[in-house]
Amino acid sequence: MSTRAAPRLLIIGLDCMEPSLVFDQWRDDLPTLSRLMAAGSYGRLESSIPAITVPAWSCMMSGRDPGELGIYGFRNRQNRSYQSMAISDGRAVKEPRLWDILGDAGWQVAVLGVPGTSPPYPVQGSMVSCFLTPSTDVPYTYPPELSDRIQGWISDFLLDVPHFRSDDKAEILGNIHKLCDQRFTLAEKLIAEDHPDFLMLVDMGVDRIHHSFWKPMDPAHPQYQPGSPYANAIHDYYVHIDQRVEQLLNYCDDQTAVLIVSDHGARPLVGGICINQWLIEQGYLSVVESPTTPTSLDELTVDWEHTQAWGAGGYYARIFLNVKGREPNGIVPLGDYERLRTELAEKLAMIPAPDGTPMDNRVYKPQEVYQRVRGVAPDLLAYFDELAWRSIGTVGHAELYTTNNDTGPDDANHARYGLMIFHDPQQPKGGQVLDQAQIYDILPTLLDRYQLTAPPKLRGKVLPV
Repeated sequence: MSTRAAPRLLIIGLDCMEPSLVFDQWRDDLPTLSRLMAAGSYGRLESSIPAITVPAWSCMMSGRDPGELGIYGFRNRQNRSYQSMAISDGRAVKEPRLWDILGDAGWQVAVLGVPGTSPPYPVQGSMVSCFLTPSTDVPYTYPPELSDRIQGWISDFLLDVPHFRSDDKAEILGNIHKLCDQRFTLAEKLIAEDHPDFLMLVDMGVDRIHHSFWKPMDPAHPQYQPGSPYANAIHDYYVHIDQRVEQLLNYCDDQTAVLIVSDHGARPLVGGICINQWLIEQGYLSVVESPTTPTSLDELTVDWEHTQAWGAGGYYARIFLNVKGREPNGIVPLGDYERLRTELAEKLAMIPAPDGTPMDNRVYKPQEVYQRVRGVAPDLLAYFDELAWRSIGTVGHAELYTTNNDTGPDDANHARYGLMIFHDPQQPKGGQVLDQAQIYDILPTLLDRYQLTAPPKLRGKVLPV
């Protein structure tokens, strides 16, 4: 058991926190984060490809990229059949993460709401599972009896913000604050009672508030809502987070090292590009009957004998090729695979904006951006206009472009860069700005700091924090 009164290392994960808001626009309104920045090191943190919660947090905590993890988004193909997409929960992560390594080294750990921890599993300490947990009616803690303690501390414990993609903005905003307060209060309780050497929490409220309230905040958003009562919702939430960080630090001592980190950033969501509709128009995808209203591809009869490729929606696009001998009704000869993949990549990169002007599209081949490619990877991943546009998977839209999301109201997309702020009182850095930091650098940097052996062949580097 630990003999320390406070954590040696505290990580506060703020999913989707946007560096330009913290470092520039609102720094003067965030005294706690500003003080940590002035005393320590900080900078933008390049996310994984794709820049999305699943797999980004697991990439950060394992030092492995999505290809090495075999996790390419929230939903992944489980096999080569055409309708095998399923959510990848924590059981998909086969690599040790920071708390596993620390636990093996004798540290007592507390892991709270970190994406990729559902269902919870045994650790040297405690774990509360993430937002992918269906409800508190299923096991959501390790050890199991921790759930009884939580219910004694916090009534109506939330695992996520319910129905955050809806138009009930008042209820969404209230639940975002409730989720945040519960997560920080739980961290305070565990520090006070269990005295862990390491504690990590992730607040999903930052992500949820961006998706729900970016339009009334940002005059640059094409669907800006001037005069909205929610114009300051995001700003005020950042201020609230700053206050909760300060309160949590009061439970630590003056030797606790603190990492504030986000897995990616945020930006206005301009609209969506109907990727499967585009593939149909380009002659790569064939459906037996074209719908007149937006319909999931899974609900349509696809003519696989005349289909070379199909796509999946999301904040980025995924393209799958219908390869002969690989997919059940594959028609693309293996000898034509790379030619077709390159052809598609070039055409995707050239998709213009609705007015015909060029967009900054980025198209990736997994084998070129990952150290390994495990599982059933997409054949291509595409960012449209540097993630200003999302991918719409449904078919039956009147046009290739839409301002609607096929998963519900959404104001923001993810951005390539999140942030990190690191302050170790034993090694102050006086406001050092970090350049070219990547999400993969977090694990090797922390293991180096505590003189622990890193797993072999990690992708990241040790940052000079």
